[in-house]
Amino acid sequence: MRLGYAVGYWKQGPPPGALKAIRTAERLGFESVWTAEAYGSDAFTPLAWWGSRTRRVKLGTGIAQLSARTPTAAAMAALTLDHLSGGRAILGLGASGPQVVEGWYGQPFPKPLARTREYVSIIRDVLARERPVEAAGPHYPLPLTGDSTTGLGKPLRSTVHPLRPDLPIYLAAEGPKNVALSAEIADGWLPFLFSPRADDEFASYLSAGFALRDPSLRPAADFEVAVQLAVIPHPDVEAAADLVRPMIALYVGGMGSREANFHRNVLDRLGYGEACDRIQEFYLAGRKAEAIAAVPTALVEEVALIGPPEKIREELDVWEKSVVTTLLVQGPAGALRTIRETIDGSLARARIGAKLLARALT
Repeated sequence: MRLGYAVGYWKQGPPPGALKAIRTAERLGFESVWTAEAYGSDAFTPLAWWGSRTRRVKLGTGIAQLSARTPTAAAMAALTLDHLSGGRAILGLGASGPQVVEGWYGQPFPKPLARTREYVSIIRDVLARERPVEAAGPHYPLPLTGDSTTGLGKPLRSTVHPLRPDLPIYLAAEGPKNVALSAEIADGWLPFLFSPRADDEFASYLSAGFALRDPSLRPAADFEVAVQLAVIPHPDVEAAADLVRPMIALYVGGMGSREANFHRNVLDRLGYGEACDRIQEFYLAGRKAEAIAAVPTALVEEVALIGPPEKIREELDVWEKSVVTTLLVQGPAGALRTIRETIDGSLARARIGAKLLARALT
């Protein structure tokens, strides 16, 4: 189980102490750092700025939204960052939701799976740089033709030779078809609000996608599952849960509508439908404090690691046995060393246990 550090969204400005936290994470052996975007800061600029002060850690967008830039623009940003960082970029992509896509970017949201498939295909063509890029559409036709155009567009090939034609592409996905699509066309999956209790379910979605995977891509055995989750070492479980509740309330109540909220759907499938109803009602009524208070501790414990280090060590076992390969830690910057030591202790114990079992069986 590898570790990454997720910086998360900006609020009024850059997260205080972000650079120090990133450099600390690198020093502690975290493998990657990840930035986010919604409708404020973008995901690429902070990676370039903070990444220039690091040497080893991988730099992932978690996530860059499809509608924020065309597929060729996303490929340009990724290959540029990859060159500048010496081959450390990971392009994490996601479709976002209709509120952001149509309300902020002014783009149509329907058919996110078809758009994602087309988007990734174009990026791979740009990175391969084998020929001028052409795409039939219908979502991202290249070159663009029609009555509203000059008719002068022509297929183009990147002037820059990508450092890595196989630059890794991860997809953020929550629904069954999206998860399967990530296994089919991408190099990794970025789940959100993941619970190990649903591991068998998610493993079946991934298997369906792997069955359709193009053999020219990285083998399924190298596929990464990198989950963002809060890790809050704290002697008081409820106090730790209080640090996570606002995030869950935001995604259940504020990052979507009553009619379409993909984050809430994940929690509904885990059996938290009634709790989500209350959270959403409070949030949409502007009663955010009550929405936050309505988040059950049991829900927090399903999708986060909270409480005393020994409790976290015990709960890590089910995460390590799941499809997850990397934990992208969201937590207090000052707690990164404790988090590293807590997780290291759990994994070391698991390795010792595996050796003892193997010895007993022989």
